[in-house]
Amino acid sequence: MKIWTFVLLFFLSLIFVACAEDVTTDIFPVNDSSTKSNVLKIWWDKGFTLDEDEALQQVVSEWEKKTGNKAKVFFYNNDELSQKAQRAIQAGSPPDVLMSDNVDRVLSPRLASEGKLADVSDLIQPIKSNFSDIVLANVYLRNNLNNKKQKSYYAVPIHQNIPQIFYWRDLIQEARKSELDIPKDWDGFWEFWKQVQKNLPRKIYGIGFPMSVGAGDTYEVFEQILEAYDVQIIDANGQLQVDDAKVRQGIINCIEWYTKFYKLGYVPREAVNWLNPDNNRSLLNRQIVMTANNSLSIPAAVRQNPDIYRNKLGTIGYPNKPSGKPMRYVALVRQAVILADAKNQKLAKDFLAYLIQPKVIGSYLKAAGGRFLPVNRQVWQDPFWSDKSDRHISTAALPIIKGQTRPFYTALNPAYSKVVEQKIWATAVNQVVVNGISPQQAADRAIAQIKQIFNSWQ
Repeated sequence: MKIWTFVLLFFLSLIFVACAEDVTTDIFPVNDSSTKSNVLKIWWDKGFTLDEDEALQQVVSEWEKKTGNKAKVFFYNNDELSQKAQRAIQAGSPPDVLMSDNVDRVLSPRLASEGKLADVSDLIQPIKSNFSDIVLANVYLRNNLNNKKQKSYYAVPIHQNIPQIFYWRDLIQEARKSELDIPKDWDGFWEFWKQVQKNLPRKIYGIGFPMSVGAGDTYEVFEQILEAYDVQIIDANGQLQVDDAKVRQGIINCIEWYTKFYKLGYVPREAVNWLNPDNNRSLLNRQIVMTANNSLSIPAAVRQNPDIYRNKLGTIGYPNKPSGKPMRYVALVRQAVILADAKNQKLAKDFLAYLIQPKVIGSYLKAAGGRFLPVNRQVWQDPFWSDKSDRHISTAALPIIKGQTRPFYTALNPAYSKVVEQKIWATAVNQVVVNGISPQQAADRAIAQIKQIFNSWQ
C-alpha cells in the first residue's frame, strides 16, 4: 500500500509541476520580425495535461495541411498569458488569436469595450442556432469606442465549464459513510463533509474551500455561493444592485457562511495561501476529502489510472439552494478572440472557423481528455458527453444539458471584469480569515470598491 501511494504521489507531482511552471513553446519576443509575416500566431493556455497541448497542435497541423497556411502556437500558463497579451497589445504587436482562461472574465469584456477586438459576427451568425442563449450572451460584448456603446460578437466560444464538487469515495467509506448518504439539501450537504472529517481516524480536512487572494478558485467558488443564496449583484439590464439592502445583507451572509468552515477547522490552514493548482493538489494528495472546481481538471489528472478515475474519485453537483430550489450554475464560457491590431485577421478567422466546426471541436475536446465541455449543440449529440459509465463527464454535463446555467456577470456589464481582476471577493474572504475583520466590514469594503469600479468605468 505504501509503495502504491508513493507511485501515485510521484505521478501526480509530475503533473502539477508541469502545471505550475511557466512553460512556453516556441516563444517569439513581442517585437520579433515574425509578427510581420503571414504565419498565424496563436497564443493559448498551457494545458493541465500534455494531452491538451497535443490536441491543439493536432488541430493546427490539420488546418495547415488542409489550407496550405502556416501557424505557430505559443503556450503560456494563464496568469502569464494575460500579462504578456496586455503588454503585446500596448506595444502594437499582439498575437493573431488569443485564448486564455482570463479572456472570458477579464480581457474580452474590457478589450471589446476599448475597441481592441475584431468583430467576429461573420463567424457566429451563420451557426448562431448551434449555441444556447447563455453561451451567446458571454460573447456578445459592448464596444464603447467613440461612445457608440454598440454590442456585437467580439469573441468565439470554444468550450465551457460549471462548478462541480470532487471527492474521495474511499475516504467516505473509511469514515463509515456512503455516497448514498450525501444529502441534496443545502445544510445537510455541507454538514455531511464535516461529519466525514470527524469520523476519519487521521487528520484529513473535510472541505477544500480556497481562502486566498492568489487563487482564481476563491472567487469562482464564491460567485457560485452568491448564486446559491440568490444574491443578484447585477440585474438582467446590467445595473449594479449592491445599494439594495437585501443584496448587501446577502453578501454579508455569504461571506460569513463561506469563512465559517475555515474558522471551525474544516478547511486546511494553508488554504489562505493557495495558488491556482493547490486545491487540486491538496485533494489528489488526499489532504482533503472534497473540493470545488470549475473544470474537470481533477479527473483529467488521474484519467490514465482507471482504478482511481472510475472507482476512487467521485464527482457530484452542488446541492439544492438554501431555498430548496434546484441549483443554477454560473457558466464560464472560454473564448478565443482576434485582436483588432492583429496582422493576420483573415487567417485568424479562417483558423477559428475551422476549429469550431462540430466534428473538429468535438474531436479536440475529447482528445484534450474531456476537461472542458462543449458549447455547440451538435457536439452534445455525441454520446461521449452523456455516457453514464464516465460519471465525471456525465455529471458535469447534465446541468448544462438541462439548461440550469446563467452567464457570468461580465456578460451583463463589462465593468464586472474589473471586479474579477481586482479580486474583490477573494480579498473580502481572505481579510475575514486572516485579518479577523467582520463579514459586515468585508462586505462593505467590497461594495465600496465595486461601486467605485462601476462609477469610473467608461
